[in-house]
Parts: sequence; C-alpha cells; structure tokens
Amino acid sequence: MLLCANQPVILFLLFLAIYLFTLVGNLGLVVLVIGNSRLHNPMYYFLSVLSVLDACCSTVVIPRMLVNFLAENKSISISGCAAQMFLFVTFGTTECILLAAMAYDRYIAIYNPLLYSVSMSHRVYMSLIIASFVGGTLTATIHTVATFSLSFCGSNEIRHFFCDIPPLLDISCSDTHTNQLLLFSFAGSIEIVTILIVLISYGFILVAILKMHSAEGKQKIFSTCGSHLTGVSIYHGTILFMYVRPSSKYTLEHDMIVSVFYTIVVPMLNPLIYSLRNKDVKEAVKRWFNRNWLMNKVNFHH
Repeated sequence: MLLCANQPVILFLLFLAIYLFTLVGNLGLVVLVIGNSRLHNPMYYFLSVLSVLDACCSTVVIPRMLVNFLAENKSISISGCAAQMFLFVTFGTTECILLAAMAYDRYIAIYNPLLYSVSMSHRVYMSLIIASFVGGTLTATIHTVATFSLSFCGSNEIRHFFCDIPPLLDISCSDTHTNQLLLFSFAGSIEIVTILIVLISYGFILVAILKMHSAEGKQKIFSTCGSHLTGVSIYHGTILFMYVRPSSKYTLEHDMIVSVFYTIVVPMLNPLIYSLRNKDVKEAVKRWFNRNWLMNKVNFHH
C-alpha cells in the first residue's frame, strides 16, 4: 500500500499498459476468430466468449483502479460499488462455467470426432454459452443482494482495490455468518461441479490419446488441450484460494496479491496461453500478417 502512495504515476502507467495489452490481446483474438473461416467451429467460439469475458472483467476493475491512483477522492458510491461487484461476480462465475463447457467440447471432439458436428451443434454450444451467462448472473444477483442487505456503519473504507465480497463482509457491522456460508457454499458447489466436469472430460481424453497410434494426432491434442488445462489450473487455483476457505484465513496482503493475479494478470495471459500453443491460431495470425503486409506492399507500389 505504501508503494501505491509513493509511486501512483508509475503504477498508473504499469496497469494502463497491462489493461491495453489485455484489451488488444483478447479482442484481437475475437476479431481473428470472426474473420477466419478456418476458426469457425465451437472450440473457437467458446474461446471468443472467454476472451470477451476477460476483457469485460478487466474493464470492470482496472479503469476505476487507474482513476484511484491519481485522484484525491478515492470514494465510490454504494450503487457504483454494488454494480462493480455484480458485474465482476457475473463475469467471473460465467468464465468458471464456460471453462467446464470448453473441457466438455474437447472431450466430444477427441473421443468421438465423427459425431462431433452433431453432438456439438449450433443449438448445443449456444445453449452451453447461454447457460454459463445465466449461472453467472444468478450467482451475482444472490451475492449482491445478500451483501448489500448488510449494515455498514464504520468508516466504510474498503481495504482493497475493488468491491469484492470478502473485503465488503470484512467491514460490515452486521452478522456476516450467513453471507460467509453463502459464499463458501456457492463458490464451493460451482468449483466442485466445474472441476469434476473438467477432470472427467480429460479422463476420457486421456483414454482416447492412449488408444491413438498417430504421433501427429497426439501432438495436436496436447497443443489444444494443454493450453486449456493451463488456463483452467491457473483460474481455479486462484478462485479456490480466494473464496473457498474459512473467513478466519482471510488476510489482506495475500488476498490483494491473489486478486491482482486473477483480475488483472490472468485476463492478460489468457490470449497468450490459448494462442501460443495452438497451431490453428498461430497460422491464422501468420496469414493475417502476410495478407496485410502484401496489401501494404501493393498500395505502396501503386
């Protein structure tokens, strides 16, 4: 916190650069998927939605954070705080459910590729995307109503860089036992169900890999599934640390670090995680650059 007080301009520039990189990376991936017909399949549609969620999640947190670095008045209205928390929980929970849907999609594609287009039809993958958003919105609504039904009669100073559930419960002068239980049970249930879907899906994928004879086929599976597993592990690891634990384990310093990681660093890293190890995305980027370079060359000579 002393660093924030002494070097606000440096921190402002650092987090502004991270935010711009996050937007360019995630929205660039969405544009790439839309503009390249080879990427028009459910796996990349899911990846596009994930990128939009990451961009939205960063937008909910970072711009307000940037203002606070330079502003004298760092206060936020109750309605502003509620809106920030609602949107953050919505996008975060939606991403959690979507990552499970992506694992299921990979299982369908690898375990039974001949029936993939039928099993993962437009209706099916759109239903999974909509269900993710519905789950995220319902969870956020319940937590926001429960949290802002509490009384805040102290200094109302949130010892955090955005309106999240644990720091808000920490400054309430009401009995937060029910809220703590609600947070633990909701986050725990969502984590258990989504992690189980991921583990079961990848269990079947492992069986399919062991049955394969083609080294090239195995390599392709490892490149697409490896990136997804990396993203899932980072995301769920930080979520479990933040929300699925007793309130007695809550410490400001640790939570600030973890919060920065999953609200700011993970959305920035996801485009790199999902594109650097993905052959189709790398080829699409290469073709896009080659096409633009050729067009610029033609225009220059013209």
